[in-house]
Amino acid sequence: MPAAPLACRPHCGACCTAPSISSPIPGMPNGKPAGVPCVQLDDALRCRLFGDPRRPAVCGSLQPSAAMCGPDRVHAMQWLAHLETATHPGPATPS
Repeated sequence: MPAAPLACRPHCGACCTAPSISSPIPGMPNGKPAGVPCVQLDDALRCRLFGDPRRPAVCGSLQPSAAMCGPDRVHAMQWLAHLETATHPGPATPS
């Protein structure tokens, strides 16, 4: 029997803050840089676009996991910042 999906931690919003998003977001037409909270986070740090077709696909593809979320928001922010650094494209090499 598969494990139940992990629910988002209340008042976290790490996945909407730590990573960069290159896709347009309503209110952020150029996406957002890493470390900047998405304008679609509400006061409870929940996504206002959850379930909305305007929500970027990359946001829906990032699912909570024990490894990513860890015991607290600090862990999640550090884990996601490391992932951001590890997956950021390097400078273009001259041809």
